[in-house]
Amino acid sequence: MEFLDLAPRPLARGTVQLPGSKSISNRALLLAALAKGRTRLTGLLDSDDTRVMRDALAKLGVNCSTLSANGEIDVDGCAGVFTTMDADLFVGNAGTATRSLVATLALAAQSEANYRIDGVPRMRERPIGDLVDALREIGAAIDYTGNPGFPPLTIGGGQIAIERPIPIRGDASSQFLTGLLMALPMVTARTGQPAIIEVVGELISKPYIEITLAMMRRFGVTVVREGWQRFTVPGGDAARYVSPGTYAVEGDASSASYFLAAGAIAGGPVRVEGVGRNALQGDVQFADALAGFGVRIRFEDHAIIAEAPASGRLQAIDADMNHIPDAAMTLAVVALFAEGTTRLTNIGSWRVKETDRIAAMATELRKLGAKVEEGADWIAVTPPPALTAHAAIDTYDDHRIAMCFSLASLGARGVPVRINDPKCVNKTFPTYFDVFATLA
Repeated sequence: MEFLDLAPRPLARGTVQLPGSKSISNRALLLAALAKGRTRLTGLLDSDDTRVMRDALAKLGVNCSTLSANGEIDVDGCAGVFTTMDADLFVGNAGTATRSLVATLALAAQSEANYRIDGVPRMRERPIGDLVDALREIGAAIDYTGNPGFPPLTIGGGQIAIERPIPIRGDASSQFLTGLLMALPMVTARTGQPAIIEVVGELISKPYIEITLAMMRRFGVTVVREGWQRFTVPGGDAARYVSPGTYAVEGDASSASYFLAAGAIAGGPVRVEGVGRNALQGDVQFADALAGFGVRIRFEDHAIIAEAPASGRLQAIDADMNHIPDAAMTLAVVALFAEGTTRLTNIGSWRVKETDRIAAMATELRKLGAKVEEGADWIAVTPPPALTAHAAIDTYDDHRIAMCFSLASLGARGVPVRINDPKCVNKTFPTYFDVFATLA
């Protein structure tokens, strides 16, 4: 399907069951693969990004069962030793999978190993140099086969030494730190020596690091965190990943943002099930950001409910989005329905995602008539008196742009909108538009 036309829908209400979290699914697959023993994962997301990870693990010799319709899969852990020494791994445009696999292979590679990693053209534009620099600092054998600082890469067996603290930048992508954290136990378990990571500069997307640390604990490895600048990975037996038996993947909190926003824009109530007040993912804080617009929010243990303000009017916000950059994209579209100018700051990581999201969001919001200003790490959106009807939204092969702009069709101000290349949602939420239709 080349495009999807959405008719205006004044009301949105109902209940949504979220698919599994992409971030948790890919971390869980890799941790289960590195652990000793068999792990049953439940609620695993079936999408392009998780297929990339499953395919890569299969090529590395990790035995995974067929994913069931309800998201169950068994993974036989390799205890940190891959049986395949030579493999070509295609990573698509999956950032989390790519960064974690690069770090894992660099630290797991035996002397005769030869791994090659490549992805789609956009992946070749997504920087990985900060992670590679950190890995090379401790002796990893990684070479660029294209533009320095970007995939594709080759990885061989290096001489890893972890006596000194390992520096890594924190202001480009939290995925670099996540990859290093998850991979280092393979070295520290073998050597019996702990490893220290020192973050250079401000660490962005801290809630994603909290996910990584919490999941590592579930698989038996507890990292000591000193603020957000220093992380100590234990050595010896304390660094050996062990299967927890069963691991349940919670619903995707980033995907929750679109449905909660639908309730905010088009009346509601919309109830989103799969995440709640005790969710592992920091993106549940999106609900707090919506509350800043005046949206009525209720948290339950495993659900969040959003309803438009009693007055029916949303009020613009000025907010630092460092902690929820992915979900913050949804707020830029919510701003079309708010009174005043909404300013979202500390979103520099948007520039190096599936596309340059600051530039892309600005371009597409202007098609709907908004006044948009942008900077290196911020965007400001002022809604027009009336949205421009029949705008054709380009999605840049970016799932989140497609899902965000579906919201422009909702509420009293909603207009007909065309979403180009709607199938890009397959990256994380293949059934998104079907689920969206049930609410509106």
